[in-house]
Amino acid sequence: MSPIASFVRERRTANGLTQRELAELAGVGPRAIWDLERGKPTLRTDVVNAVLRVFGKTLGIVDAPRGDGEVS
Repeated sequence: MSPIASFVRERRTANGLTQRELAELAGVGPRAIWDLERGKPTLRTDVVNAVLRVFGKTLGIVDAPRGDGEVS
């Protein structure tokens, strides 16, 4: 499971929310929550951000470990 999927599921359940309730709070469809919690690799960033904002978070740029052939 991806870190985002784990975070969303953990926070949702810790707050006693169903997937449908979280979807309503985020202004997205219930399928978006289902897909997100299962780590679907092709979700739109605006949908992910809408869900994360419910928990006071947002996507951002983070330094990754440098790999071979990586340019700056």
